[in-house]
Amino acid sequence: MTGADAEADDDLVAEIREIELGEAVEGRLDRALADAAPELSRARIQALMGEGAVRRETQAMTDPSARALAGRYRIEIPPPTPAMPQPEAIPLTVLYEDAHLIVVDKPAGMAAHPAPGSETGTLVNALLAHCGASLSGIGGVARPGIVHRLDKDTSGVMVAAKTDAAHWGLAALFERHDIERVYLALTRGAPRNGAGTVATRIGRSPRDRKKMAVVTRGGREAVTHYRTLATFGPASRPLAARLACRLETGRTHQIRVHLAHIGAPCLGDPLYGAGAPAPAVKAAMAEAGLARQALHATVLGFVHPITGESLRFETEPPADFALIESRLELI
Repeated sequence: MTGADAEADDDLVAEIREIELGEAVEGRLDRALADAAPELSRARIQALMGEGAVRRETQAMTDPSARALAGRYRIEIPPPTPAMPQPEAIPLTVLYEDAHLIVVDKPAGMAAHPAPGSETGTLVNALLAHCGASLSGIGGVARPGIVHRLDKDTSGVMVAAKTDAAHWGLAALFERHDIERVYLALTRGAPRNGAGTVATRIGRSPRDRKKMAVVTRGGREAVTHYRTLATFGPASRPLAARLACRLETGRTHQIRVHLAHIGAPCLGDPLYGAGAPAPAVKAAMAEAGLARQALHATVLGFVHPITGESLRFETEPPADFALIESRLELI
C-alpha cells in the first residue's frame, strides 16, 4: 500500500529485543543487527528501521545502510496482524460506489483496518461484508481495498478500491499528491497567523514510539496549509478556533502534529494535546461529551482512476463535533 493518510493508528509493541554490538563490529547496520539476531531477517530489520522501531541509545536508526557502530540497540517488534480479516455486517454511510471504488463517511471510533486492540469492527471488516470478493487485494493483503487511512477517532471521507486497477490508480494519485483533502479541526487557542503553511519533516518521536514528531533529521517531508475559519472567546486572545487544513502531503498524524507544533493542538487529542484548555473550553468539551480529537475529514476530491470523471465529496462533521462548536460559540 502507498500514499498512507495523515491520520493512522500506531501498533502496539509485542516484543523488545536488546542487542549489544561490540567494538569490532563493521559493515552495514542492518546486516550487523541481522547477524546478532538471526531470528529476524535482514529484510525484517530494514522494515522495522523504516518504522522507527530500532534505536541506538535514544537515537532512532532509520538508515539500513548506515555504518554499524558499537553500542546497545533496542528493537521494538509489533505483533503480527491477521492475514485475512473477517467480513462483518457493519452499516456504512456510502457516498459513492461503482464497480471500481467506494467512498464512505467513516465514523469516529472505527479503525480503518485491523490492528492490535482493534481486531474487529473496522472499516475493512465492513467493506469485506459490503463488497464481497470484489474488494481489491482480497486474499492478498491484510488491508484489502485501503489506499489511505484516517485515525480511528478521526471522522470523515475515505475512498477504498474494489479492483486492483483502481487501487493502483488511486495509490498513484496519492503518491503524486494529486488529491484534494481538507480537514476541519477545533483547536485549543488559535494559530498566531490567520492562515499559513506548516512545512516540516515528520518522523517517529525519539522519546515515544507511539507518537510522531517534527524532526530535523530523517523523517519525511510534510506540508499542511491551514486557514482560521472562526475563533471563540476574546478576539485578542482566542480560547479556541475552527480551522480548515488542506493536506499537500499525507504523513501519519500529520495534521495533529503540525497543529500542536504551531501551538494550537486539536481539542481532545490524547497524544498531541498537552496542556489544559481554558475552563470555558473544558466545560464545553465536557458538555458536548467530546472523547476524541476534534478532527473531521470534510472534503475528498480526485479524478476517478478508471473513468477519468472528476469526483468531489464533502460531509459535515458529526454530532459531537457540531455540538462542541455550538457550545464554543457561547463563550
